[in-house]
Amino acid sequence: MGAPLPETKYDRVLERASHGEPVVTAVAHPCEASVLEAVVEAARRKMMVPILVGPAAKIRAVAAEAHLDIGGLKIVDVPHSHGAAAKAVALVRSGEAQILMKGSLHTDELMAEVVARETGLRTERRISHVFIMDVPTYHKPLIVTDAAINIFPTLEDKVHIVQNAIDLAHALGNARPKVALLSAVETVTPKIPSTVEAGALCKMAERGQITGGVLDGPLAFDNAISKEAAETKGIKSEVAGDPDILLVPDLEAGNMLAKQLTFLLKADAAGIVLGARVPIVLTSRADSLRTKLASCAVAVILARFRAAGVASQED
Repeated sequence: MGAPLPETKYDRVLERASHGEPVVTAVAHPCEASVLEAVVEAARRKMMVPILVGPAAKIRAVAAEAHLDIGGLKIVDVPHSHGAAAKAVALVRSGEAQILMKGSLHTDELMAEVVARETGLRTERRISHVFIMDVPTYHKPLIVTDAAINIFPTLEDKVHIVQNAIDLAHALGNARPKVALLSAVETVTPKIPSTVEAGALCKMAERGQITGGVLDGPLAFDNAISKEAAETKGIKSEVAGDPDILLVPDLEAGNMLAKQLTFLLKADAAGIVLGARVPIVLTSRADSLRTKLASCAVAVILARFRAAGVASQED
């Protein structure tokens, strides 16, 4: 399909996702060319076995106009986007699909079906979003959470958000991810609640309430990203200058941070939703093919990682 994708920090993820059993993926309302292009490419790379859920005639028309071959893909004919979201979630609940992917419908429309109490995909975890970012000026992939779902998360919510991100890092091969808990300053200050919550999260990690990662905070963004900035402030930290995960104080801060990295530093931002029964791929029409494929690849790796864990527990 056209020219090869340029080399990025996503290469290892894409390569890993292309080796192994393809994962069945329910794609809700894939009625836009860029979504179908990513799905077709993911299938070609043997990452996914897509099930296209939506109005069949419209899906075929979009594919024909974009010169995309979807002849080998299963289509579940559903008349509109709301029905497509409900049916795609139902396919996951029944075990027919192990990944859910957003097509050309609004995120709120899909997530309303995901969080429905009786028919959705809730677990005991808080649902949260992560961006897995390829920032050209940073030395490794960077996970930013939560910049898309939880608007003003509580301390309890942040426990789940952090644990979701740590678990994802484990699936991606990082056994001990470093987590920077961001705020405006690096000291616990009662007038800034996010600093108090950061201090509490660090203590909770010490007591085993959050596991699998190294937490430090509060850290201002410069201290989190730059070892030199941290040393200038007298901060001694294993995390400062080398975080794998950035926990933002709230959605507003996270959304601005992710978009600044994207539009000022030309970062790519693959995105998935965690905390549900299965990984959920969220892409934007503005995403490049490379970014959409990276989102799919991360979800595939996580789905396989979870399946392997379940299998090992059953042995």
